[in-house]
Amino acid sequence: MFKGSIVALITPFKNNVLEQDKYASLIHHHIKNGTKGVVPAGTTGESPTLNHVEHKKVIEIAVKECNGKIPVIAGTGSNSTAEAIELSKHAEKSGANALLIVTPYYNKPTQEGLYQHFKAINDNVGLPIIIYNIPPRSVVDMSIDTMARLFELKNIIGVKDATGDLNRVNQQKNKMGPDFIQLSGE
Repeated sequence: MFKGSIVALITPFKNNVLEQDKYASLIHHHIKNGTKGVVPAGTTGESPTLNHVEHKKVIEIAVKECNGKIPVIAGTGSNSTAEAIELSKHAEKSGANALLIVTPYYNKPTQEGLYQHFKAINDNVGLPIIIYNIPPRSVVDMSIDTMARLFELKNIIGVKDATGDLNRVNQQKNKMGPDFIQLSGE
């Protein structure tokens, strides 16, 4: 279900207002041109700068406009576990197919802190979760061992890896096996 070109959507604004029609048009452009999935409210869409109403709205629009034609992987990560859970629950209620959750930026959690953050989200939703490991932006690198622990949970299905380290692909595959989805963010 999650393979091929999955596009992180930008979030168009004009005069500080979400341009809903342009956003819908962008989604239809991707559907028409063979994109295999979209990510609303990801970090490319500058999710940390969206307020909660805007964040939830872009997910709702993506689900409505995709209408089951391609998967919607909602960006619901935050450096606040409670906020990530709230956004993840909303994405699930809205009909998203999966969640893309960035490692908590700025906080610099330990590996155990990362595990507990993702476990708490996992325990509060029923959607598949893709870990977004992007050390240059979040200032923390989730270890392969921590990912392996998380992969044992019911909803953790893979990683969007933006480490730039090509050796990790094989290391992750050897540790988690072929069912662990690996997406590249570089």
